[in-house]
Amino acid sequence: MNTLRGATPPVALAVLAVLAAAAWMASVAVGPAIAQPHASTSPPPELRWRTEGVARGLVHPWGVSFLPQGRFLVTERGGTLRVVQPDGKVSDPLAGVPAVAATGQGGLLDVATDSGFAGNRTVYLCYSEPASAVGAGTSGGSGTALARATLSDDLRALQNLTVIFRQQPKVGGGLHFGCRIVEAKDGTLYLSLGDRGSRMDDAQNLATHIGKGVRITKDGKAPPDNPFVGKPGALPEVWSYGHRNQQGATLGPDGALWTHEHGPQGGDEINRPQAGRNHGWPVITYGERYGGGPIGEGITAKAGMEQPLLYWRPSIAASGMAFITSDRYPGARGHLLVGALRSGELRRIEWAGNRVVAEHRVRIGARVRDVKQGPDGWIYLLTDKPDGELLRLLP
Repeated sequence: MNTLRGATPPVALAVLAVLAAAAWMASVAVGPAIAQPHASTSPPPELRWRTEGVARGLVHPWGVSFLPQGRFLVTERGGTLRVVQPDGKVSDPLAGVPAVAATGQGGLLDVATDSGFAGNRTVYLCYSEPASAVGAGTSGGSGTALARATLSDDLRALQNLTVIFRQQPKVGGGLHFGCRIVEAKDGTLYLSLGDRGSRMDDAQNLATHIGKGVRITKDGKAPPDNPFVGKPGALPEVWSYGHRNQQGATLGPDGALWTHEHGPQGGDEINRPQAGRNHGWPVITYGERYGGGPIGEGITAKAGMEQPLLYWRPSIAASGMAFITSDRYPGARGHLLVGALRSGELRRIEWAGNRVVAEHRVRIGARVRDVKQGPDGWIYLLTDKPDGELLRLLP
C-alpha cells in the first residue's frame, strides 16, 4: 500500500479506478438497456393534488373501465361487475359474469372496453378461473383467464361470454394472478400474468404461461409476429417473460407497452417489456425474501436479462398505472402515475425518454388498486377496501 502515497503511479491509479467502480456497482447495478436503473429508496417530495368522490360502497373494487355518457364499469374482486352512473349511483351486479376463484388475491380482476365499443359493445374481463369451470379432465387449482363478452343495451348483463385465453397450467393457491389488460394500437391484446407464488421458477420456462406477459388477438390466437411462434418448447402467446406479478400495465405516449412489477420485500419495478425479452425473475431481483434473505443467488444483474427502468426499495406494493396524456393537470402531461397499496398514495414520475427526472408522492389515504385516465382526460382511482371508492383526481 506504500506505493499509493505521494505521486500515484499508473498501476495504483488503475487499482483506485477499479475499486471505485466496484463500489459504485455494488450500490446500483448497470443494465444493458440503459445506463443504470433509477432506484427510489427514500420518500420523494409530496405533491398536493386532491380527490373528489364519484362513487362509494364498492366491495374491494379491482378494475375500472369507461362507458359512453360518463358511465363506468367496475369489477369487485369477490366476483361482481357493476355499472356506476355519472351521479355515483351503483348498479346491482350484472348477470352473465364468469365464475371466479375468489380466494387470496384471486377473483374478478381487470376490465377493459374494446376500442370499437361504440359499435360492438365488447368488454374484456380477466379473472382467476377455477379448474372446475373448464370441465372434466382438468386438475385442481386456478389460473388467470381472459374472457370476451357483449354488454347488453340495458347495462344489466354480459352476453355471449367466451373465454379466449387460459393461463396454463392451473396452480393451487391464491397468489400472483397479474391480470391487467391493454389493447395495443394494432388491436392485439396484452395480458399480464403472475408467477402464482409457488411456481416462481417457471417464470423462466417458456413452456408455461407462468410469470409471463402474453399478446393475443381478440379471438385468443397468437399473432404470427409474436417472438416465440414456431419455436420448439415455447408457447406462442408469450410476449415477455421473467415476471413476478405485473399488476399495472398501460400504453405509453410512445405507443409501447409499459408495466410495473409487484416485487417481494422490495424490488417493485417499472419495465417496458419488448418482444422476447427476459426480465429476470427470480434469477435477478432488487428484492429479498419476506423476513429477509436473498432470493436465489441474491444478484441484481445478469447477461441477457433486462434491467428495470425504475425500482423501489423498500416496496410500495404497486398496483395500477396510467400516463397523463391530457392537459387536465398543468405541467404533468407525459408523467406516469403508479398506485401504491402499502402507503395509500400515488407516485407521479417524470420521464425524459427512459430516464427518471423526478418522483412525487400524492397522498390518497387508502390503498390505491387501479389508476386509469378516462375519455374526459381526468384520472380515476379505485381504493381497495370493503367500502371502496371510485375517485377523480384533481390538480
